[in-house]
Amino acid sequence: MDVQANYERWLNSPRVSEEDKNTLRGMTQEQINDAFFKNAEFGTGGLRGVLGPGTNRVNVHTVGRISVGFAKYLLDKFGKKANQMGIAISHDNRYFSREFTLLAADIFNKMGIKVYIFDDLRSTPELSFAVRDNGCCGGIMITASHNPKNYNGYKVYDEKGCQLVPDLVEKMLKFIDALPDELSYEVPQAKEKGELVTLGEETDNRYYARVKEVQVHPELDKKDFRVVYSPQHGASYEGAMSVFSSLGYEIIPVKEQCVHDPNFGATLSPNPEVATAWDLPLAYARKYNAQLVVMTDPDGDRCGLAYRGKDRRYHRLTGNESAALLIDYILSEKKKAGVLPANPVMYDTIVSSSLGRKVAQSYGVSVESFLTGFKFIGSRIGYYEDQGKGPKFVFGYEESYGCLASDFVRDKDGIQAILLYTEMALFHYRQGRDLGEAYEELQQRFGYHLAIMKDMYFEGMEGNATMQRIMKSLHERPCPVIAGTPVAYVEDYLSDRRIFADKGKKEEKIVGLPASDVLKFFLNDGSTLCIRPSGTEPKVKFYIEVVGEKKGLAEKAEALYEGFLKDAGIN
Repeated sequence: MDVQANYERWLNSPRVSEEDKNTLRGMTQEQINDAFFKNAEFGTGGLRGVLGPGTNRVNVHTVGRISVGFAKYLLDKFGKKANQMGIAISHDNRYFSREFTLLAADIFNKMGIKVYIFDDLRSTPELSFAVRDNGCCGGIMITASHNPKNYNGYKVYDEKGCQLVPDLVEKMLKFIDALPDELSYEVPQAKEKGELVTLGEETDNRYYARVKEVQVHPELDKKDFRVVYSPQHGASYEGAMSVFSSLGYEIIPVKEQCVHDPNFGATLSPNPEVATAWDLPLAYARKYNAQLVVMTDPDGDRCGLAYRGKDRRYHRLTGNESAALLIDYILSEKKKAGVLPANPVMYDTIVSSSLGRKVAQSYGVSVESFLTGFKFIGSRIGYYEDQGKGPKFVFGYEESYGCLASDFVRDKDGIQAILLYTEMALFHYRQGRDLGEAYEELQQRFGYHLAIMKDMYFEGMEGNATMQRIMKSLHERPCPVIAGTPVAYVEDYLSDRRIFADKGKKEEKIVGLPASDVLKFFLNDGSTLCIRPSGTEPKVKFYIEVVGEKKGLAEKAEALYEGFLKDAGIN
């Protein structure tokens, strides 16, 4: 892409506002390069990027063009039925989220498609529910999830309330790519404009009722069990509080973070995976002597938690740790009650800890693993649903605090998660255990597992080129030894190959997964290391897991990471 030509095109276009042109004139060359070196792209969580003018930015022009392309895709797929089936659109608290929502709604209406739009912000899982509840042909969620405040994004959903998987994204992109550029496209005008329908409390209440059905032991005594909750300024506040209060839990909201502030003014980070996101919620927990702290991210699809231990201190659990505990709780209690379905299945991802799989398999639950992106889990649920046979879904999760317990939603659901995590913590509390003790018991049964994730950022045009060079080199020459430990085999998901170090073993084909720029190393000692570029931010993610019979695996995990950087020649 010609950076300077596109920069000049924006400066000279009558469609670009004077405010945006002034922003463009004030850019450094490095900022110009980053804003124009490519078009904003769809990744693991839809399109997500920095707000502002430019082809590699999220703005009214890029959002409008995508909306026209998505509408054309739906009209091609469903024909005239798309007009009446309609599309549901929701948004979070971010800058321009409401404006982008109204823009997309107007485009779909002009193109003759009915639009269901909420009266205010709603969470990602409720958007997925609304698509299914109203029989829509698709959905849009305007959000950048847990990214910093200068980001926004655009998630697209199919008729089952599941984010589009790659082969469907490719079909949609053909319609987008066939359009003139973001400053030249036109919105086709249908003979009959689509209807605009506002969704409100009735949809909310139907969704909340389904959320409450995920409880395993609703009869548990909730007295003197206090829970601090933060929505991180996001879309889950009203829904989570409605569900919790109606079930009798003593919930203490972090009031400063319950304001729908696009500036995220009362938090140091809106990401539950980041330690500083917990500063204020943990201060509340200490003030009110709470047993548990739960948090949803801004669009409400992810959930983190921290528990009060016997040492009176608060301890955070990772997504892998909390999910393993929840899997054990749900499956063990359902098995005791005789309500665990026949032929059950759990879904996770290739970067999830092996502990969750071991727990599920111990209850006779089969496990299927997918690439990162909850859309693959939602799609698999729909696959068996279409077949009318196959295993019965009982749980799905990603290591990044995303899980789903009931498939009336086809994306991860933070409100389902915080309800079940709270119930699980209460269950163990009534039996005299904190969640740390429960997790220790789990590891004594299945072995000690430590999974960590590391990030390495590659900002801008040059960083993107460096990241691509690193991944290309690793695909061509994967490390045979990492930190002194031989690699048993490598799974290359770009070429769909399983490559063994033992030359006597023939390569195997990885089946059932789409090609993806990911490598996973399996070491002789049972450790694993997976590397993949993020689909939502300019960085590479490293997922490391070490296992053993004893505690104290942190040093080994860090050594494995540092050794990989050295052995792979990554600075």
